[in-house]
Amino acid sequence: MSRKRRMFDIEVPEAEIPEDIETKSMIPRRRGPMATAIGNTADSLRSRAQIEADIRAENDALAHEFVRLKKLGLIVDLIPLDRIRTRKLQRDRRRSGDLALDDLKASIRDIGLSNPIRVEPSGDGDYELVQGFRRLTAYRELLVETEEARWTSIPAGILPGGESDAALYRRMVDENLVRKGVSFAEMAQLARYYAEDRVDGCEDVDEAVNHLYAAASPQKRSYIRRFAQMMSMLEKVLSAPEQIPRAVGLAVMDRIESDPAARADLVARLRAAGEGDQVAVLRAFLSERPEPVAERVRGAPRRSKGRVALSVPVGGGIRCTAADGKIEMRARRDFSNIERGRLEAAIVAFFRALGED
Repeated sequence: MSRKRRMFDIEVPEAEIPEDIETKSMIPRRRGPMATAIGNTADSLRSRAQIEADIRAENDALAHEFVRLKKLGLIVDLIPLDRIRTRKLQRDRRRSGDLALDDLKASIRDIGLSNPIRVEPSGDGDYELVQGFRRLTAYRELLVETEEARWTSIPAGILPGGESDAALYRRMVDENLVRKGVSFAEMAQLARYYAEDRVDGCEDVDEAVNHLYAAASPQKRSYIRRFAQMMSMLEKVLSAPEQIPRAVGLAVMDRIESDPAARADLVARLRAAGEGDQVAVLRAFLSERPEPVAERVRGAPRRSKGRVALSVPVGGGIRCTAADGKIEMRARRDFSNIERGRLEAAIVAFFRALGED
């Protein structure tokens, strides 16, 4: 038995519709199930593609930021102590007890390491120390004393490889300059190492001081040079030059330059003192007034066309040329770095010795 559709008419009252409105658009279009599924899938793919693009852009930005920080040496990581070497740059190889590490170790135990050391990749998986010899030594001592695992690695800023030795030395020197209590002997020793390694073609200690301590005052650079000279003269008998106060070191150099024979006497005294209080030996040496040295009989100065040429055995030898209204002295020394007041006093003493006040 079949069913028949019943058709009937419904009278709907006509609404008043403005003539400028298209009535066809007011009737919603029906979409089939397939069309709806395809549309939803397309919307989902577009949303996923946008999310992936945003993730890639964020990752690229993070990668660029990481590279930027790495180039600046601002990436810090925990580096195992046994992977850090201290051979690339020459530095003081003193016993750790001379480094005054007790306070530093106590601070590290209480609050941790506030300032990470600086290292440079060596290319074989290890690292070369650039800054932080005392901090690294403190960590190594803490590991030996406590045997705790937390001291097996140390926070380290990883510098980009390829920096010149001159730049690495400057980093080490800059750290020493801001460290409280750094001695002139330590600064002088770094300048000697710099010259020994011929960094940047440096030929002598004077040039090394100019390179390493360019930011220091001329007076301070002059003091460093004087200490370097003293350490060179007394290197084999000085056991702890870093303990020598500035004034004592400068006075010792003045005494040796004014009386070259006194150097042998001082060497004998320091050798006899051994590991004892060498600063006391230096003070005693300075407190004794040297006996007057008999003036050496010399021939008449060589004259040439109104000029006098002299060779004076002071400070390793000074060559002088005197003429009418002019005197010239040549020595292996940068007189521009001498303290102004001291240089003026020397000039006044020179003319007074000639009988001109």
